[in-house]
Formats: sequence, structure tokens, C-alpha cells
Amino acid sequence: MPCGWRRRASLGHAAVTGSFNHLRACPHDGLRRFSVTPVTHWVLMPPRHSSPEALLETLSANRGRSDRLTHTEHLPARSARHASWPEAIRPEIRQAARELGVREPWAHQAEAMELAMAGRTTVIATGTASGKSLGYLAPVLSTLLDGSEARNGRGATALYLAPTKALAADQRRRAAALVPPRVRVALYDGDTPPEEREWVRQYASYVLTNPDMLHRGILPSHPRWSSFLKALRYVVIDECHSYRGVFGSHVAQVLRRLRRLCARYGASPTFLLASATTAEPAVTAERLTGLPATAVTEDSSPRGPMVFALWEPPLTEHVGEQGAPVRRTATAEAGYLLTDLVESGTRTVAFVRSRRAAELVALQAQDLLGTPLSGRVAAYRGGYLAEERRALEGALQSGRLLGLASTSALELGVDVSGLDAVLMAGYPGTRASLWQQAGRAGREAQGALAVLIARDDPLDTYLVHHPEALFATPVEATVLDPDNPHVLAPHLCAAAAELPIVDADIELFGPSTGRLLPALERRGLLRRRADGAWYWTRRERAADRVDLRGSGGSPVQIVEVATGRLLGTVDAAAAHTTVHAGAVHIHQGRSYLVRDLDLESSVALVEAADPPYTTSARDITSISILGTDTTEEWGEARLSFGAVEVVNQVVGFLRKRISTGEILGESKLDLPPRTLRTRAVWWSVTEDQLFDAEIPLDQLPGAAHAAEHASIGLLPLFATCDRWDIGGVSVPLHPDTGLPTVFVYDGHPGGAGFAERGFRRAVQWLTATRDAIAACECERGCPSCVQSPKCGNGNDPLDKAAAVRLLDVLLSGAPADKGESGVRSGGDGGGDGRSGGTDGDGGASGTA
Repeated sequence: MPCGWRRRASLGHAAVTGSFNHLRACPHDGLRRFSVTPVTHWVLMPPRHSSPEALLETLSANRGRSDRLTHTEHLPARSARHASWPEAIRPEIRQAARELGVREPWAHQAEAMELAMAGRTTVIATGTASGKSLGYLAPVLSTLLDGSEARNGRGATALYLAPTKALAADQRRRAAALVPPRVRVALYDGDTPPEEREWVRQYASYVLTNPDMLHRGILPSHPRWSSFLKALRYVVIDECHSYRGVFGSHVAQVLRRLRRLCARYGASPTFLLASATTAEPAVTAERLTGLPATAVTEDSSPRGPMVFALWEPPLTEHVGEQGAPVRRTATAEAGYLLTDLVESGTRTVAFVRSRRAAELVALQAQDLLGTPLSGRVAAYRGGYLAEERRALEGALQSGRLLGLASTSALELGVDVSGLDAVLMAGYPGTRASLWQQAGRAGREAQGALAVLIARDDPLDTYLVHHPEALFATPVEATVLDPDNPHVLAPHLCAAAAELPIVDADIELFGPSTGRLLPALERRGLLRRRADGAWYWTRRERAADRVDLRGSGGSPVQIVEVATGRLLGTVDAAAAHTTVHAGAVHIHQGRSYLVRDLDLESSVALVEAADPPYTTSARDITSISILGTDTTEEWGEARLSFGAVEVVNQVVGFLRKRISTGEILGESKLDLPPRTLRTRAVWWSVTEDQLFDAEIPLDQLPGAAHAAEHASIGLLPLFATCDRWDIGGVSVPLHPDTGLPTVFVYDGHPGGAGFAERGFRRAVQWLTATRDAIAACECERGCPSCVQSPKCGNGNDPLDKAAAVRLLDVLLSGAPADKGESGVRSGGDGGGDGRSGGTDGDGGASGTA
């Protein structure tokens, strides 16, 4: 074994960052190891670059790429600040940490420990690799050690919630390294064998699970968990920034149900949350848990210097819809850059947006590298077996792998260290995720390189040309709305099935509870008995009516005709646009054609195929205003927020050549319309303003349509959403306003908080939208500014220049320095709309 290979361990501490047990190559020797089963080989690799600046210079100089680098940000190193161990932390925990190399905690870790031991709801919102795990593990495990001295060995228990199984498994290893065996640590998820589940219920002290298992497995069976819940002292919620939108709202109600059952058994656990850096973490923690929270935000961990580059792929000779120029895809560009970095011996992760993209980037790099280096590049994504993921993580940590193309599955907490560079093929959706991914590099205080590669998309294009939006702007607040009646109603049913709801519970579940309970009784789901409590009336399990990660309706199963094999599922809300008859469906890198979509049975039948095209649904959308919550006068224009009803119908689809985006043909579809009642932000302008903006009536549909597309593309900069979470409609003369109006709405029943955030940040949001359109170098509009990949009208009509003038006249009347207003979502969104979110942008010309 060459010099420098050694065992190292970590709790996110400067001296020993990384995983608890991995190998690290000496940075000064040129030998690196890679595995080709069954023999391990050693090859001579070039030493890594002496600095990230030199590495970036090499990337930009290769193959004439210097014009693709739009901005370079240099982030300085940061020194560590330590603190003494709090007295309440058990000596066994301190000793175990010392053996792992942690002599003293960092100051923010010690602060979190003190708050936790004092029983205060605490959220640790510090950077990647800042040791958040130790901040909550030390007090939790100390308390569990105290409880292990009880007669039954379980005088105290703790529950850990992670958004992914991989993160829970990683946390189990961390806890086991810190605590003696008499504290029994166990996983409880869908992979736990039935014979082990009873042991976990009866004997485990520290149970690691996920919100789905808590919702479906633990809470409905609470009598069997009574001894665990009675002793529950802590609930840890890791990566809590991932609980946003409708999913976050569901999780918030699951936590309220947990608190209610704990009180039934005489427990009042302390909630400890860990988050990437976010705005208003205490507010987010309070919305999630329903409890006042204290935030620990001052990061005292050390950080090496980082060079952060913004990169825009070149234009190609191909054209897309309406003859618009097309850039090289971010995934293809990532494949080239990953190849160069691996050739230079630089340990790199390339983050991509989809499972298929992870496979494609890895294959591209392997093809370009050839043997033997191709064996040192792999893909990492959800869908792999647990042992495959663990093997890949270990190979990356040890240096056997140099390059990994990964989805966000590697973003959340799984501890990989010693990386030199991170590539991000497209903006990951939020600044919090951006810094989370970039933080994967430089986790051992060495210099690091991060490169954001822009997709051909309005938001990505805006960011690489407006670096201040990334580097001079705080990260977003996490958006969720637990009081959304479409979320709250099924959880009230689940809660009533667990324990009858009494008047004292109404405040716990939120202000909409009082009017929802009678509505649920009218629907025959609940019954109020003589004792005044509300009871579940059905024979089936109420928890099964709630899909935490879905958006309404039964998921559509995707079944292979030839074998009857279930390939996967798709949300009911997305089925019309993604698995309609004739659609191309991709599963694990293989292509399938949808032969039939049976909406009554919720089944899509597919056949293996290799078509040279992709498909894109075409739809029509209409929108009506159900109620206006708040309106602001912007001079003659008007900005509003309220409840709307969206009716969407998929009417056909286009076939586009994979290599060029060329349209090969269009087919008609006969699918029923879907109705969505949700929340929206909308703005209207007057005829006089159109005259001032020099927009004649024949240009108005294209101007409004282009402004709508661009505003949808830019809203994720101000709300923690993806453009696929929202939709829009633009109407030259809307019947409810009597004026030209542009709507942007949440694509989830009852709303998800995204449109509300747009209303509160409207000046900044619409200014950024205007600037993004104006700055684009195309002549008539392209995917980088006003074209949308999910437009129901084939991106026609669009008028880029008129859209800029329209937004100019709108913004001319906007209030100066408008901060976030105090509006909050309220009401029930207008009724019992059953549909999930739509995928169309909507469009112009009345019905979009």
C-alpha cells in the first residue's frame, strides 16, 4: 500500500471529515487504485492540480472553451472556532468522539447541544460538512445512554426521520460509531424484514425511518408502539429543507399527528432539525413542527478556498421550435468536462437532473476515456440496490473511482469526502441545493472547484449572466403550507382513525380544521358522536388515502405488455402528459412506447421500442378566478393573489427528433379534461398601458405568452419550486378581469405556497423576468429566454421584444423597494377539485 493510505473517520470535523471508515490517497503520490473484478490494479495517474484556479484554467483552455466561462467567483477559506463540550454530554460520547478525532466540538455544534439538552426545538442551518450530525447526535445519544440504565433498558427513546433510505442508513453507521451497544440503534423502513420489525418496536432505543413509514406504518399502529412513544424524548428531522411544497405540507401534518399521539402516552419530545443554509430557518421549523424554534446559523466549521465558475454551453447548428437556436445540452457538456477532470486525476462528481442523464453522462465519459480509465467512472442514482450504492460510495471515497455522474440522491447528507471538483449540469432548483451540491467538494479543507453548467432554460441563462443572483443573494426560505385543505383533510381522517379528534386538537392541526371537520362529516368520512369527538367511519385504513409525495388521484402503473412487469408509476396529475397513448417513456435507460392509457384502471401499457424521437404533449388550458385574497395597485396595472380554477385538456402530442429537436409530426388525442382548484398570482394591464408600450392588439397574445413563459422560468429563483411545480395562462382579454391578464398558478390542489411567494416577491421576480428576456442574445425568442419545454401551444405565438415592453410598462407602476407583504394563504381554494397539477404552461389566445 503506497504512503498516505490510511483509515480516517468523521463527524463532519476538520481533522477527520469524511465517512467513518474509508481510505484516502496521499495527494503527493501519483499512484491511484481502481478495481476491475476480481483483481485490484495500480496505475500511474497525473497528480491533481495544485489549485482549483489552475484546474479551471485547463478546462476553459481545452478545445477552445474560453468563451463559455461567464463568471468566476473566489470564495475564501474560513478558520474553525471551537467550544468546550457541554457538561450534559455523557463521557462515553465525548470519548467516542475523541477516538474518531473530534477533541472539541465547533462552536455551533456546542450551541445546538446546549439548546437540545434544554428541551428547546432547535434547527441547525449551517453549511455542508459543518458537522450538523454531531450537533444533534451527542445530546440524543447521551439521553439514550441515560435511558439504557432503566430497568427495561429503554427509559428513553428517539426517532430519526430522513427523506431517503440511503441517508437513514448512513446515519445509523454514524450513531453506531458514537454509542455503546447497549443503546440499540435500528432502521425501520420498507426494506426491514417482517421478523425484525417486532424487535424494533419492542427493544430499539433509536429508530431511524422516513416520513412515509411514520405515516403508514407507525402512527396507524400506535398501540403496538406505545412503549416507544411513551419514552420518546427526541425527534430528529434531517435535511428538513427538502420538505417543501405539498410534500412538506404533508410531512408537517404527519408531525402534528405524531405530537398528538405522544401526548396521549404522556410524552412531549424535543424536535431537532438539520438543514442546509436557508432563509428564515426558525420560521420553516415552526411551520413544519408547529412549535416555536430556535435557529443555529453561524457556521464555525473550517472551509477550504473554493473557485465557483458559471459556464454556458455553446450554440449548435441545430434549430428547435419556430426555428429557434439550440445550445448544447448541459448533460453533454458535463460529460466532456467530467472526461477532462478524470484524465487529470481529479476526483469529481457531476450532478444531473434525472436518472437517465446520470447514465448518459457516465457512458459518454467512459467512451471518451477508453480503457483503463473508463473503469474509474460510474453512475449513481436512485433505483440501484442498497449494496450497489454503498459500493459506489466506498469506491469514490477510497479513490478507486475518480468520476461519478449522480442525481440528487448523493446530495442529501450521504458522506463522501476528499472530492476535488463538482459539476452541476443545470441549476438544481434552489440556492440551498446549489450550495449543498457544491459543498460536496473540498470537504477536507482542501481547495475545491465547483462549476454550474447552464441548461438551455430562462432561469439558468439568467443566473450565469447575473452572478449576483447567486453570490450576493441569501438562500430561499422553504415554502410550505400545512393549512392547505387538500393536504389537511385526509390527515384529519387519518388522525381520527388513530384517536378520535376532540376540540382541543383543533388548534394543533391549524385554522382550517374547524370548518373542514363538518365538511368531512357531510361526505360520510367522519362522524361526531355524543361525546363531542370526531370518529373515522370507514372500514379501510384512513392513512392509505394520503399519498405524501403525490398530488391527487391514484398513481398510474406502467406495465410492460410482453411480460406483465411493473416498470414504475407516475402521478395521476402527470399521466395525461407523460404516458398518453403514443408517448415515449424512458425507464432505466431503455425506451418504451405507450400503447394504451386506461384511466379507469390507472394502468399504462408499454412496449419496448427504440424510436428516434421524443414526444411532447399539447394541451389547452382555461382559468377562472374563484376569489381574490389581496390586490395591489401598480399605477394603472393591478397585481392580485387568490383562488382559481384551472381546466386543462391534453389534445395531442408532437414527435421530435432526438438529435436535433426537429418536429417530425403531430398526432391528436382524445382525453378528458382535468380540473384543478388552486392558488395563483396574476397581473393585468390596461389598454392605455398597451398603447404606451406600443403593443398593437395583434402583438398582444405573443407578448403576454412570452412574458408568462419567462416568469414561470424565473419564479424558482424566489420560491423553492421547480418550473414543473407551477403553470401559467395568458389571456389577451380575460372575462373575469376585463383586461389582458397573465396568471401563474401552483400545480397542486389547494396550492403549495409558490404563487404566494411570487406575489410577495413580485417586483424582484418580474424585474428578473424582464432582464432575462432582454439580455438573451437571440433575435425572436429561444429556450434560453421565452420558449418553454412544456408549452401546450408549441411555443406559438411568442413575441420577445413586445414582452420586454409589456413588462417595462407593468413595472413602471410597481411600488418602490417592495419587500415581502404579509399575505398568507387562506381559504380552501374553492372546493373539492380532485385533479392534481397540470404540466402545461398554458399560453395565449384565451384558452391558452
